[in-house]
Amino acid sequence: MWWEINNLKEVDTPALVIYPDRVKENISLLKSMVDHVERLRPHVKTNKSPQACSMMLEAGIQKFKCATIAEAEMLGSIGAPDVILAYQPTGPKAGRLAQLIKKFPKTHYSCLIDDEACAKAISSTMEAEGIQLNVWVDLNVGMNRTGADSEKAFSLFTTFQHSKGLRPIGIHAYDGHLRDADLELRKKKCDDSFSLLEKLVAKIKEHTGQSALIVAGGSPTFPIHSKRKDVECSPGTFIYWDTGYGNLLKEQPFLHAAIVLTRVISKPAEGLLCLDLGHKSIASENPLEKRVTFLNGPELLPISQSEEHLVVQTDRRNSYEVGHVFYGVPYHVCPTVALYDSAWVVKDQVASRKWENPARNRSLTV
Repeated sequence: MWWEINNLKEVDTPALVIYPDRVKENISLLKSMVDHVERLRPHVKTNKSPQACSMMLEAGIQKFKCATIAEAEMLGSIGAPDVILAYQPTGPKAGRLAQLIKKFPKTHYSCLIDDEACAKAISSTMEAEGIQLNVWVDLNVGMNRTGADSEKAFSLFTTFQHSKGLRPIGIHAYDGHLRDADLELRKKKCDDSFSLLEKLVAKIKEHTGQSALIVAGGSPTFPIHSKRKDVECSPGTFIYWDTGYGNLLKEQPFLHAAIVLTRVISKPAEGLLCLDLGHKSIASENPLEKRVTFLNGPELLPISQSEEHLVVQTDRRNSYEVGHVFYGVPYHVCPTVALYDSAWVVKDQVASRKWENPARNRSLTV
């Protein structure tokens, strides 16, 4: 089986394990789904790894999106040419972003804005540092997490056109709430929300003469936005994939490239096994029964979890001894990766080195 590791005695558990050949295949699949690599702007919140991001650079991907200053710094450290901080930097974050811009002059940084007072504060910070920062106005297309409505977004774009500290260049829209399993239904809803963006861009063009750039979507709507002309797409989960999106987004061909490794640490009662896969080792925001699927124990049913332990029910209890290793695919890989400082890398069924996940931290040097 592709997931099997021959030198298990050398790998302590719980552990995150990455299969770089499958990562490479996922990057190739991503590129095949767009007409030009220039339209790809992958989100790095999933992998948080300089090695994984370097593989994308080597494949010709030059643009990236990130969620934190630490992720932005990680991208600068490997020479990523173009990075959007998909966040409106409030408080000290604006100053930290200015420091990053000066520390990594070869990386072209930008960020989001959706609030005028905050944008003015960012502008003042940048102007004081002698920086004119490119910004993307964040448009709320129904996610209701961040973003301004169309009228406010237009006002933000035009208000800061002549700012010394900010330079609006485009519109950002994240439609992560569109998760219908039926692709046609998802497409209809996506097209409806995208029409808001199209109208805003047309209005900006009419009043200012400027053609605003567009970054839109995440993983669920990637196949839809990938077919739009001149729209940059920002999927992130594709690089490692997980069972959450794998079960929901059947049209997407990506491979599982990251798993968690866990051992049986106790057999407390008839029909029960206890694994060392607690809250600290796997994303636990989803229902217990969904959090992990075991490739070599598909019948295992999680019934309780605590910080260090996961108790599972099985009718094959006698088939597994204390110390038995299970290979699990996370339901949600992004926050699972964030639980690990590093990941074992498996090549030819041997775990021989590690990839670091430095961007899981709140800060690196800035």
